[in-house]
Amino acid sequence: MAIASTMVSSVSSKKGKRFSLSHSWGVDYSHAAIETFRANLGRENGFEMDANEFVANELTPERAINALAFGFPCNSFSSVGKSKGLKDSKFGQLYKAGIGVLNKYNPIWFIAENVSGISKIEKGGQFAKILQELADAGTGYNVVAHLYKFEEYGVPQARHRYVIVGIRKDIAEKEKIEFLPPAPTHGPGLLPYVTVEKALCNVKNETSWGQTFTRQSKNVVWRLKFTPPGENAWKLDELVDPTVYSDEKLMEYLQKLPWFDSDIKQLGDVDAIRQKIEECRLHCKSARMSHIYRRLNPDKPAYTLTGSGGGGTHIYHWKEHRALTNEERAALQTFPKDFVFKGSSEQIRKQIGMAVPTEGARKIFEAILKTFAKIPYDTVLPNPELVIKPSKEN
Repeated sequence: MAIASTMVSSVSSKKGKRFSLSHSWGVDYSHAAIETFRANLGRENGFEMDANEFVANELTPERAINALAFGFPCNSFSSVGKSKGLKDSKFGQLYKAGIGVLNKYNPIWFIAENVSGISKIEKGGQFAKILQELADAGTGYNVVAHLYKFEEYGVPQARHRYVIVGIRKDIAEKEKIEFLPPAPTHGPGLLPYVTVEKALCNVKNETSWGQTFTRQSKNVVWRLKFTPPGENAWKLDELVDPTVYSDEKLMEYLQKLPWFDSDIKQLGDVDAIRQKIEECRLHCKSARMSHIYRRLNPDKPAYTLTGSGGGGTHIYHWKEHRALTNEERAALQTFPKDFVFKGSSEQIRKQIGMAVPTEGARKIFEAILKTFAKIPYDTVLPNPELVIKPSKEN
């Protein structure tokens, strides 16, 4: 679990009052994540420890904050996992560390994030419980949760996440303010989606932390050669089935691949090609997830990056027969070019995959600041069931 305050550009109200954010401290049990935190902030305010331990022992008066940002682990709520939810004793209850900070410091507002799957467990009952507990924290918060589709906010990735914003009830009533989710900026009738090709066209893979290429076996390389942009490894199951792809149809399909002449043609006749496809396809009857060895479509946003997983989950280039580098993954998460990551290649992959896209986060933070500055911005109405008030007067 990561707890931190976050810095974005400031805004000024018509009265000249300035609203801005700056980092105070950050907490994570991962040594690599905290080293990354320190490397980019340039100060020793990152705490490498369990979030519950930090809340129990480190919430001293000098560390008081007036805004809190935290992400509680998605392991228990993700559809990719076992979806144990609150019953997961290791991860499912860690949102309460954030509540511990709210109870101690009673900040003016908070923001929290989790996967879209959190609303599906027990038909949304667990999510409702978490939202109510957040609303009842401290002296009480007006809470608004919204499912953000980050490709609609200029992120070159179809990443859907719930972001929860809470404004302290007494401040909201005194200032007569209400947070509303910012409206999408990209999509039909708006700005065009940011494509993978546009996002990666200037990535050089030259940073010390991002230039490592994943080693691909010969079978994986050939698997990718038979997979067109936007498709996954299960396409090969169709290709070897003569009832789906006759010899003529198979050759017609293969000849459309940009690398047919340079690679596939050299295999020989159609029987030799079918044999090669059979050798490198995945012989799997279960766990047929759509992102396994899936190549990107250069004309669309990427599919969702993950922070872990074995072969087939690394996200694959649409033209080159390889997995993306960490520098390319960071670009899809819209990290600034000068951002530095620390740790091993897999540790960095985890940090990138677990992050909130910075461009999406910026737009939400700026909407919060504009709410307090009373600066109008384009909004959408949240789901009424995800607008929660404190259950009692605190």
